[in-house]
Amino acid sequence: MKRFLIIILFIQFSQLSIGQGNKQLSAKRISSAPKIDGILNEEAWQTADAASDFIQRSPQPGKALHFQSEVRVLYDDVAIYLGAQLYDPHPDSILHELSQRDNEANADAFGLFLDTYNDDINAYGFFVTAAGVQLDGRYSSQGQDLNWNAVWQSKVVINEKGWCVEFRIPYSALRFPNIVEQKFGINILRKVRRTREEGFWNEIKPEVSGLVNQFGDLNGISEIKSPLRLSLTPYISAYIENYPYNEPGKSNNSYSLNGGMDIKYGINESFTLDMTLVPDFGQVQSDNKVLNLSPFEVRYDENRQFFTEGTELFNKGGLFYSRRVGGLPLDYYSPYYELNEGEYVKENPGSTQLINATKISGRTRSNLGIGVFNATSANTYAVISDSMGNTRTILTQPLTNYNVLVFDQALKNNSYISLINTNVTREGKTYDANLTGTEFKFANKKNTFAMNGNGALSQLYLPDSAQPVLGYAYALRLGKISGKLTYNVSANVKSDKYDPNDLGINFMNNTVETFANIGYNIYKPFWRVNEFGSSLGVGYSRLYQPGFLWNFNIYGDAYTTFTKSFLTTGLGFNFEPIITYDHWEPRVKGHYYAYPRDYMGYYWFSSDYRRKFALDGRVNYKYRFCELSPFF
Repeated sequence: MKRFLIIILFIQFSQLSIGQGNKQLSAKRISSAPKIDGILNEEAWQTADAASDFIQRSPQPGKALHFQSEVRVLYDDVAIYLGAQLYDPHPDSILHELSQRDNEANADAFGLFLDTYNDDINAYGFFVTAAGVQLDGRYSSQGQDLNWNAVWQSKVVINEKGWCVEFRIPYSALRFPNIVEQKFGINILRKVRRTREEGFWNEIKPEVSGLVNQFGDLNGISEIKSPLRLSLTPYISAYIENYPYNEPGKSNNSYSLNGGMDIKYGINESFTLDMTLVPDFGQVQSDNKVLNLSPFEVRYDENRQFFTEGTELFNKGGLFYSRRVGGLPLDYYSPYYELNEGEYVKENPGSTQLINATKISGRTRSNLGIGVFNATSANTYAVISDSMGNTRTILTQPLTNYNVLVFDQALKNNSYISLINTNVTREGKTYDANLTGTEFKFANKKNTFAMNGNGALSQLYLPDSAQPVLGYAYALRLGKISGKLTYNVSANVKSDKYDPNDLGINFMNNTVETFANIGYNIYKPFWRVNEFGSSLGVGYSRLYQPGFLWNFNIYGDAYTTFTKSFLTTGLGFNFEPIITYDHWEPRVKGHYYAYPRDYMGYYWFSSDYRRKFALDGRVNYKYRFCELSPFF
């Protein structure tokens, strides 16, 4: 039976053909750069090919955008230039709320996507709002990374025809292969905020999986070279802290002086070296602290610029959590358990001091992405004092070296395979950790069927054991990913000894989860309906060791948007028809919290947001059988 199913699957994959062709746009070489002033009065703008006829992705997929657009691309030896006249019959109604960088706010928006390696997976995005606010990001198999920032120019002018946009994107902001004739993937986005229309030059079909694989082609760019990319940013920081101890012999003030440097160097047209020496992250936005009453740690966002820029390679497989580097010391809490009578913890740093951090990343001409990351943190000590003024120190984090190595090969048909290794080596008798993993996706030519998954092997090298503690995890998903009807089955397994948390983050292990899902969506208007979507699924979860039931549920939802009123309404349910068990909440191994059977349903609605007044509402109902004591 298994062999028969495999043969059927292979026949389905092999018989599908390549989809329709992409739109083509030619860039024009110029000898004199245009002035970036939001006024397209240079002759080159008038003679270059124009991209027009934008197609809606929402709210009416496949229909023409109601307002016309004309977009042209120029280039020279140093940059790509983009000029756009975005027509609007009511320029005084163009929404242009001013906001901070990377915040779209309540404003019309325009953007350019460039897939410089034309691999249908990785891309750059450059966007601007009608208020002139810049946004940019990187796109990859991991999704979008809006923390990435580049240096580029833009200018917006609202005129009598609508609004006009000019971009200057220097080659220093891009990575591209060292070849004579470039062929970039390209798409252009326009959003009209007051009508909630989102349109693309090359149609993005919501029923097709993926974004970058639906780009058009940008031709005509030739004989360009990546410039020297080098920046040195030294810094000096000084701090004074006042705390009213008001104790004899103890100063209320403390002082510190720090210095270091950030370095960025373009090794070649594709690879970049980033380095930070003795970094000081005192200017970084602080975390919004959370009172955590759950059995799992809180995952905080990364705000340090060095760790947010160009990290799409290092995020492959979800095995790298950069907050571990320079984060909470390994034995931060141990000093509080080692106090003698009359002693107290005088100092206990909540983060380790980084000595340096380095990363090299890029992509070769054959679409092989390579990323190397290394960082070293210094010894960290807590200071213990007593009433007599005597002090002693306790090591909370030894000298530690962090390493990440990533290889990511882009394949045909929007497919890829990655290999990731992370390693943490600590000085002294503290344990070391190593993790090796992979992530992959294989799709057919039409991108309608796909198999994707990941796997990882964790190794903990304890000082008192000759053999490492081994754990593993893997996930596999098979299904139809495009079209009106989609479906998939998936399995996720994490062994009881799987532990990636020295350089990654994982909230729970010791689980086996299986799911089956089916969905049916209609994106084109029919009858009185503009679009319709629905899904149905079932999940079964148990412990890896022992094989104890954890959860079983049946869930589903459906929504529709009406054509005339653009009222969107939906309903859904989640049924747990058997007693389910939480093995983590009690915080005691072998104990669990038992949840009784329950049935939950909900209904929601959202009115037309194109109008001045809009209203959302939601109603939930849950029925629970109170049939047992919850703690075991």
